[in-house]
Amino acid sequence: MNTTVEAVDRAWAVLNQVPDPEVPALSVCDLGIVRDVQCTDSGTRVVLTPTYSGCPATEVIATCVREALLAAGLGPVQVEHRLAPAWTTDWISAEGRRKLRDYGIAPPDGLQAVDGAARVRIRPRALACPRCSSLDTERLSAFGSTACKALHRCLACREPFEHFKPI
Repeated sequence: MNTTVEAVDRAWAVLNQVPDPEVPALSVCDLGIVRDVQCTDSGTRVVLTPTYSGCPATEVIATCVREALLAAGLGPVQVEHRLAPAWTTDWISAEGRRKLRDYGIAPPDGLQAVDGAARVRIRPRALACPRCSSLDTERLSAFGSTACKALHRCLACREPFEHFKPI
């Protein structure tokens, strides 16, 4: 195995440990915002796609990515933000969805594109409570602690929970 491939593998392993600042149970890789990693003799280049163009955590994430890779000896590090194609919750890994549920946040449904057009749901399906799995839930607010989450309540266990909204 050549050193470039080893460096790329090492970089991905490091990035899998960088938590998302808004949902620290997920890594930036779980969230699907790391789109590409390239390593050369002159350093490491990482392409990130923010969850949305106005995400307040974008610069914090770039700094955390840069610092983690530098600490692993993979510098200098260049971080590029790429807005197209736009991030979608379909990019959250299966492991990321499991981690969200374990953290107490209902993961988004998949919205894979059909014939090049994304499906949009005006009314979300019944959500399973991440604590007791009951489908007897209700939305309390379209917005939770961040714009990408909605606040719900389980009518079975009476616990509030957030839902990561599909986009």
